[in-house]
Amino acid sequence: MMKYTFLLLIAFAACKPNTKTEDPVSPQTETAYPQNLENILNAHGTLDTWDGYKTLSFTIPGEPVSETHTIDLHSRKDRVDRDSVSLGFDGERVWLYDPKNSYTGNPEFYHNLMFYFYAMPFVLADPGIIYEETEALVVNDTSYAGLQISFEPQTGVSANDEYYLYYDTETYQMRWLGYTATFGAEEKSDQITYIAYNDWQTVGEIVLPRSITWYASENGKPTTPRRTVNFENASLDAASKPDAFFQKPAAADLN
Repeated sequence: MMKYTFLLLIAFAACKPNTKTEDPVSPQTETAYPQNLENILNAHGTLDTWDGYKTLSFTIPGEPVSETHTIDLHSRKDRVDRDSVSLGFDGERVWLYDPKNSYTGNPEFYHNLMFYFYAMPFVLADPGIIYEETEALVVNDTSYAGLQISFEPQTGVSANDEYYLYYDTETYQMRWLGYTATFGAEEKSDQITYIAYNDWQTVGEIVLPRSITWYASENGKPTTPRRTVNFENASLDAASKPDAFFQKPAAADLN
C-alpha cells in the first residue's frame, strides 16, 4: 500500500487555507493588504514578482519514493506524481490515476495540500481573506508579531478555520504559522497547531521554504518538533504548462 511522505497527513488534511480552487487566482492590481503583510510579502520577493510566475514545481523526498508537485499559480490547476500514482485538479475536477490500487489517501484533500503550506506567505494574499492584528507569539524568549487570518463566508470548504502568521519584526520574514481546524464544522476551534518556518531558500526571485516543521504545543504555544517535511528541486517558471499536463488521464477516476 502506498505510504505518505509524512504521517501527519490525516491530522491536517482538511486544514489548508480555504481559497476556492475552482476560481482562478488573478494577479492583484491594487494594494488591499495591511502594511505588515505588505512588508512580509516584500521580504519574500514581493507579490508582483510572485504574480509574474505561472508554474511552481517541487519534490518532497520520501521512502520508498518521492513525490513531485506541479501547480499552475494562476488557474490553480495542479498535479502530484509519485511512482505509479498520479492525482490532480484539472480546473473543474479532482482525479486519481492509480492502476495498482495502492493509494489509500483522499485526493480531494491532498492534491493541493502541500502547495498551500509551501507557498506561504503568498497564498495568504488570495481573495476572500480578512486580516487582523493578533497577540505576539513568544517562543524561547523571542517575540514574533502576528497577523490573524480568517475567511469571508462561503470561502472554500471550511471558512471557520483561522490562521496566524507570525514574523520577525526586523526582517519581516515569516517565522511561524498557526492554524485551527474545524473540518467543516459551524463552530470555530481554539486548538492551534504550529509550523516553524525558519529554513528558507531563494527560488527564482522568491524566498520559499527548504523545509517546514510541525510542533507539539502546550498552553497555546509550540514546544517540541514533531515532524519535518523537506522540499527539493524547487522551480518557478514564467511559462504555463500545457493544459493537457493537468487533464485527467483516460484511465483515471474522478473524485
